[in-house]
Amino acid sequence: MITTEAAVLTAVNEPLEFTEILVDDPEPNEVRLAVSNVGLCHSDLHYMTGTVGADLPVVVGHEVAGVIESVGSAVTTLRPGDRVVGALTPSCGMCRNCQVGHSTQCQRLTRIRQRPRPAFQLPDGRVVHRLGDVGAFSRHTLMRENSLVKVADEVSLHVGCLLSCCIITGVGAVFRGAEVRPGSTVAVIGCGGVGSAIIQGARLAGASAIVAVDLDDARLAAARTYGATHVVNGAADVAAEIQNLLGDGVDYSFEAVGSARTAATALEVLRPTGTACLVGIAPDGTDLTLPAWNFFFSEKRLVGSYMGSGQAQEDIAQFARLYQQGRLLLDEMVSDVIPFRDIDKGFEAMKSGAVTRIVADLTV
Repeated sequence: MITTEAAVLTAVNEPLEFTEILVDDPEPNEVRLAVSNVGLCHSDLHYMTGTVGADLPVVVGHEVAGVIESVGSAVTTLRPGDRVVGALTPSCGMCRNCQVGHSTQCQRLTRIRQRPRPAFQLPDGRVVHRLGDVGAFSRHTLMRENSLVKVADEVSLHVGCLLSCCIITGVGAVFRGAEVRPGSTVAVIGCGGVGSAIIQGARLAGASAIVAVDLDDARLAAARTYGATHVVNGAADVAAEIQNLLGDGVDYSFEAVGSARTAATALEVLRPTGTACLVGIAPDGTDLTLPAWNFFFSEKRLVGSYMGSGQAQEDIAQFARLYQQGRLLLDEMVSDVIPFRDIDKGFEAMKSGAVTRIVADLTV
């Protein structure tokens, strides 16, 4: 067991509390990770503001990269000193969903997350929970061997951390969630970090038109750098604007905001037989009310995509190679790298449309 510093959420809508915690020794299939960088994600804000419930106290943060410090007795593929990024959907590899390639929906997730002792504790023995079983806003954390991917030295960890959530979620939704066809047309509603990754995925998939939709003109301008061919301000009649641009609706739409209103827009902008893919996490209690004729008469499809809908370890390794080839833009997505203790300021800065992703540096 070691002592380290963590940013602990003790109450919703309150600043994170930087304090010492105790980190347990690795179980046989775990490693202890010295966290170097963590991307600030809107998913964290859901828990910090209480729109999605969490047990408190908790260490949030999940878009993680770091260096392995020690390994459990059964770990065979990783060793101390390896540079890794998180593959945040741990899977058993044995259940029906894992065996058919849907590891994000592992049926034994609760079981494989069980530990005989808490991973994090306060010095007085109180348990500190970890968001997503990660708890990356800590200078050290524990992760399973199959929840990490080794990356090449050419992949700097301050951009590599994006692979673990933002990129796998967005690009994965294109290839595995919606299965975008080359030459098709795409609309992306919400152009923050995940939306920017979806735009890149659509470009890599060979979409002939990519329409970026957002309320912020700065984000729309940035969307063009990632591959958007058209932009629409979300304050307008989005469906009408897209029809004016393309002469029809789109083949695929992606919702990366997390609201019932934008989910309805994603369905509305489709041409008949099109597919809408919901990617954004909506607050607890959000319900969708959608016109049924879209499905019966227009044969539209509505699907969800969680964390890229695929095999995270394989996909992250492939996306890292695309980055090394210059085909996947990561450096451009990192708007700022901030010190660990400025995380709260970083989340405040995320409200600006000029920000795509802010990354915390836990080594300083």
